[in-house]
Order: sequence, then structure tokens, then C-alpha cells
Amino acid sequence: MDLAELAHARFVELKAQPDPGPCRLRSGALPPMAALEQLLSITFQASLLREEDRPVRFRLFLGEPERLPLHGGPPDGLHRLRFESPRTLHEQELRRLSQAAKYHRSLIGVRDGGAGFEIWGIVQSGPRWLQSARGGRDLPSPVPYDAVVIRADGPGHVAVAIGDVTLAELRAGHLAGGVTNVFHSRWLGERFAQSRSALLEEHVAEMGEPVVPLDIATIRSVSQQMVKRIIATIQDSAHGGAVVFVPHERVPDVIGSKGSLHLKYAFAEEEPRERYRNLIRAVLRELRAEALASSSRPTRMDWALYQASTRAEIARLDEAIMEMSHLIAGLSAVDGVVVLSERFELLGFGGEIVGSLPDVTTIRRALDLEGTRYDEVPIDAVGTRHRAVYRLCAQEPSAFAVIVSQDGDVQFVAWHDDGLMYWKHRNVP
Repeated sequence: MDLAELAHARFVELKAQPDPGPCRLRSGALPPMAALEQLLSITFQASLLREEDRPVRFRLFLGEPERLPLHGGPPDGLHRLRFESPRTLHEQELRRLSQAAKYHRSLIGVRDGGAGFEIWGIVQSGPRWLQSARGGRDLPSPVPYDAVVIRADGPGHVAVAIGDVTLAELRAGHLAGGVTNVFHSRWLGERFAQSRSALLEEHVAEMGEPVVPLDIATIRSVSQQMVKRIIATIQDSAHGGAVVFVPHERVPDVIGSKGSLHLKYAFAEEEPRERYRNLIRAVLRELRAEALASSSRPTRMDWALYQASTRAEIARLDEAIMEMSHLIAGLSAVDGVVVLSERFELLGFGGEIVGSLPDVTTIRRALDLEGTRYDEVPIDAVGTRHRAVYRLCAQEPSAFAVIVSQDGDVQFVAWHDDGLMYWKHRNVP
């Protein structure tokens, strides 16, 4: 099977990288090619089944039960439940067990029994493995970084992962060498660099030079949590939506009387439309207070300090940021696009593309994070929402957009390296 070959090839590639991500590439972790092909074939066939009209979705933990501790459980660890007698692995057994071992919270334990794969039990993991992908303060996944996990998250959708790093996946008949998490790209960070610098300057002007240095990447991490939550919330609603970000200095030209965007529901230029930006500034103030109050003063204020904080006000701000994300996701249910400035000012929604924008017939589909490799694809297979956003980003190269389709697919769209390009984003590890 091509998926098994790609997983083995990606494993070798990642081992050669100095920083492969949240995984530990233990030699021999992946089964031999023939065995992995057999396992993936059974997984694929099971994913096409239904159990009393319910979809079959599951995760497999590949390894001996003895690798997992007898004690412990979610939220910090894994709860291992071993069957008295193992069960032979086949499609119908996975179909039945998928309803007991829920996809987001459990795994089905599988090992090579010598004469073939067998199911040895169930592992309760809790949902922390999805936390960083869906937004919020990251919590460490209890799944070991060297564990082989095989996911079936829909009909014909199969992925192979080591720890929290996807090696390869088959989705809608297409193979991909791992999940593209666009939040890890350089180009996206560079687009918002000016906005982050402005926020840092505002913080220093308000609070004075920090006694403990502030890592500016913290602003990026907090901002990304909001966007991740917007994406996840739109996906959960299954109505689709689009969010467009416009540079602050370009706002009058893009949504003015002669601009390319008309906002059916524009918000008044007052403090409430800047609430998200003010929440970030409040987070920075609370981080400063946390650092000053600490008995062992940290060397810097960073994302790790934010994650580890038990400060009540930081927890309240985290909840407030989540509510902003739900608000924006809800606005996207109305026809048109939601528009924000790159300073995260919520300008309005129901945005309509107007004027004589360039006709777009093809777009570059990025094949890597930085868009250095791509192919040119026609746009005739996408819907009206996608085509409208493509035209806008072709007319306004400074704009950047996130499109979520009704089936949950996500595209990041931008004018990049003298061409219109999209990245297919997957917000699962």
C-alpha cells in the first residue's frame, strides 16, 4: 500500500531533521512494510463501515500493553485496560469497538501477536491530544512521543503518526506526507510581525520596560489560539465560513467606498471592536504580574509561563478569548466574509466582494509549508465562497484569508511569492 511506503519514507526523513516536532523516532517503532500494509488495509476497510448508522472512527495504539503503566489515567496519563484474552484484529471487531473506544478520548490497543495483529484492550487518553490543535493553553498529550498511532477519522481517511506528528495520511483518495499545520510556517508569522511589534510597544508604553524580558513570540502564540478556535468552531457547526485579515493601514482602501469589500454589517469604530486586541494586552499585563509575584523569578515572560499559570485572572482572560472566537465563528454563518484587521480589530461581517476584480481561473496549491513547491490547479471545482475569496486576495495582495468549507476542509489563502496560493490546513495533530 502506498500509505505504508510514504509513512516509512517520512519516518526516515524526520529522523534526519534536527527538530522533527513532538515525537521520538525510536528505531523499529514502525512495523515492517508488509505488516504495516496489512494493518492499514484492515483500518481502511473498517473506516468504510457503519455501526447502526453511526460512522466508524477510531484510533489504534500500536504496541505492547506492558509499555504503559498500570497506574494513572487522564487527564495527565493513560488508563490501560487489558482484555483477559486478546481478540483477533479484523474490520468487524474494529467496527464494534469503535463505539466503545470513542475517537477523541480513547484508543484501541493493538500488537503483533506473531501470527497476525490482535487487539489487547482499550486505552483511555482523554481529549488533551487535540488541545493544541483546537486552541487554548497547551496541555501535554498523555500519548507517549514514541508511540505509533493510526487514526481512522472518516470513510477512507487513514493517518499514521508517531506521537503527535503525522507521518502520512490518505484522505479523499489523496496521499499526503503528513499534516500541513500552517501555523508552523514562517510566512504566516512574518505577515503579523508588524502587528506583534505594535502590541509590544503599546505594552511597554503602558507598563514601562519589563523587569522580566517579554518573549514577543508569546503574542504570536496567544493570537494563534484564537484563530485555531475560530476554525474548530466553524468546523463543528458544519456551515462553513471565511475570515479575511486586512493590514491596518489598508483598511480604508479595502473596505472604503471604492474598495473591494462591502461590509453589510460594519461595526462602529469604538473600543468593543478592539476587544480582542485589548485582551492580548491584558494577558501581557497579567504575565508581568505573575513574573513579579513568583518566588523564583523566571528569566523571561513567555508562552510556557502563560500555559503553566494558575493565576485566576489569566484563566478568566483565556475564557474571554474563547468567547471572542465563538463570536467570530458565529458571525461567519451569515453569507459573506468576516473581516478583521491584522491588529485583530473586528471590523464587521457579511462582507461582499464588489467591483471589477480580476478573473481567477487557477491557483497555486502549496505542497510544503513555505510554498516553495506547488502545482497550478483550476478553481472550477470549488464553490462561490472560495472563488470570491480567491479574487479578493488576487486584487488585494496584502490580504490573507482562512476558508472553512461545510465538510470541514480548511484553506489558508494569500498572495505569496508573486502568485495566488492556498495551503490545505489540517487542525489535528
